[in-house]
Amino acid sequence: MRPGEWEQLIQSLAGHDAAVRRRKWAPPDRVRTVLVPLIRVFAADMRPDGMLGVTADLRGPNVQGKLSPMQTFPGNRHRVRKIEEWWAWDPWLRLRAELRDGSVLELTVVDRIRYRKVHKTSQSGKYKTKTKTKTVQRVNVSRKLPEGAVTQRPATPPPQWMTVKVRGGAAPGGVGGRPPSEGTVRGGGRTLIRAGAKLMGGGDERALPEQILHVTTELFRWTPPGSATRRTG
Repeated sequence: MRPGEWEQLIQSLAGHDAAVRRRKWAPPDRVRTVLVPLIRVFAADMRPDGMLGVTADLRGPNVQGKLSPMQTFPGNRHRVRKIEEWWAWDPWLRLRAELRDGSVLELTVVDRIRYRKVHKTSQSGKYKTKTKTKTVQRVNVSRKLPEGAVTQRPATPPPQWMTVKVRGGAAPGGVGGRPPSEGTVRGGGRTLIRAGAKLMGGGDERALPEQILHVTTELFRWTPPGSATRRTG
């Protein structure tokens, strides 16, 4: 939908709790904590006739098709009888926005969760089980620039926990006499800038939109101000 149409949906979601009190009809928590803030930020940087597409799978990781087969390992210490382990792969968010400057932004968020169930015997002889989870959230963002836009290597490198790749398009200019970044291809066409990061999940997700936007901001450091402009005519 267009930004104006998304704003109508966001307003409806924001007022849901006041209009509908039954908890079973409430949207999933990620709608309020992650989805709505991201849509508002991306829509604010779009032209009115641009399209914003969102694909969100909010069923959670424990559904058919997202879980791997369970593996069992024998226990060998601290009265551990056996360990059962399985994984969940949950690509729960995809977003595509046509920005005001003519570039196209695409975002994906994937949760990778490891479940580990430990079966052990206590000192008193009782049989106990304990399940632990470890969640890693993979955030990938790409920005395809308008044709002919020139990239410029930032004065400072990205954080160590983030990877950035630049491909195609006009040759980037070095900053401070430094050469273009590795992996950049000189030539015509549209430049594609990708950034990716692994985030530790499993806790309060209210900080997730800010972390996603931190990764997204890196893509805009590779274009000088005013260089990625939409061409008309």
